[in-house]
Amino acid sequence: MLDNLTQRLGRVVKNLRGQARLTDDNISDMLREVRMALLEADVALPVVKDFIARVKEKALGQEVIGSLSPGQALVGVVHRELTELMGGASVGLNLATQPPAVILMSGLQGAGKTTTTAKLGKWLKERQKKKVLTVSCDVYRPAAIEQLKAVSAQAGIDFFPSSGGQKPSDIAAAALDYAKRHYYDVIFVDTAGRLAIDEAMMAEIKDLHALLNPIETLFVVDAMLGQDAVNTAKAFNEALPLTGVILTKLDGDSRGGAALSVRHVTGKPIKFAGVGEKLTGLEEFHPERMASRILGMGDILGLVEEAQRGVDQDKAQEFVKKMKSGKGFDLNDFKDQIGQMKKMGGMTAMLDKLPAQFSAMAQKAGGGMEEKSVRRLEGIINSMTPTERSKPEIIKANRKRRIATGAGVSVQEVNRLLNQFEQTQKMMKQFTKGGMAKMMRGMKGMLPGMR
Repeated sequence: MLDNLTQRLGRVVKNLRGQARLTDDNISDMLREVRMALLEADVALPVVKDFIARVKEKALGQEVIGSLSPGQALVGVVHRELTELMGGASVGLNLATQPPAVILMSGLQGAGKTTTTAKLGKWLKERQKKKVLTVSCDVYRPAAIEQLKAVSAQAGIDFFPSSGGQKPSDIAAAALDYAKRHYYDVIFVDTAGRLAIDEAMMAEIKDLHALLNPIETLFVVDAMLGQDAVNTAKAFNEALPLTGVILTKLDGDSRGGAALSVRHVTGKPIKFAGVGEKLTGLEEFHPERMASRILGMGDILGLVEEAQRGVDQDKAQEFVKKMKSGKGFDLNDFKDQIGQMKKMGGMTAMLDKLPAQFSAMAQKAGGGMEEKSVRRLEGIINSMTPTERSKPEIIKANRKRRIATGAGVSVQEVNRLLNQFEQTQKMMKQFTKGGMAKMMRGMKGMLPGMR
């Protein structure tokens, strides 16, 4: 997510921290780099100009010039301005209405609207214990109704049936009546998308909005569209009273400019971000945390929250006791960590939240550890004897050949797993020797709330 922008700004941040004093020259050099990084990330030009102007004004103020560590203070200014650019504070869903709360989903075809509807429904059911109903008013796209039915079933939420021969307004009215009679807390209305904005599409969704009077009207936009995403959001915002935006595919090969531009252009908060195709791949959007991730500082709070939800607490406590006792980290622990990582969204999701210096180390330890290869790694470990798992150092050539045959892989694959294990073992030693505490101390003053 936003890799190029993070790398460019990371270099700027590193250089700034080394500055004993700030001058007009090094401030100008920094702002030039930041401007180029933002433009390369496809951030809208008016947004870039406004952002640079605000940072420059604060950078030349007493807050930075009078600071004992001006480079660090300037990084703090950039962090705060990035946070403000993306909305300042996190804004959740508004469900403060007489049930059922109606949430109208809008956006272009292909943005991920239908999948996002199921993701949000699952999120509300699991996090807020809501009784959720979904309905599709997309009578134009082949299999759109069946798609919502399928993903709703996967998400464990209820679906109201409709057919292509019905009018969207009739479907919506019938679904709302059903939701009222069956005491649903929330009803999601998935609307038809188009390949481009057109008058018929806008007229239809305006009629649905007038009929349903939704508490939330969410615009779902593909972050990979870049500048086009912002233009589309602007057009929808002019046609509908939007209450928020959901960015999808923010984990894809996108330059990420939409995340920085859409709030500024529409004035509407980004409420959620889609980070994967799985129905669990949805995150609340926190501008402050996203700014930290962009600047290479990571999102430790987000990582802790994911761990609390996905990690088996009893196993985690056992693991901590074992590490403190000095018994060390073995392949049984490695296998457990792989399983816990799967529950937290995989290695990529974790790396994205780690600060840059730890992310590089973890990347080396867990490179390529995505879902396809995770099952293979578990298969290799399962082919080992209990002694081999607890004492990996005894695994030599003959044992490697036997393990490879048992797992149906090559010896090179076994070697690769053992190398990953050694890297993870080194990282665990650093964490247990106070690596995390040292990292947190180093981040003091850079992030709001850390003192």
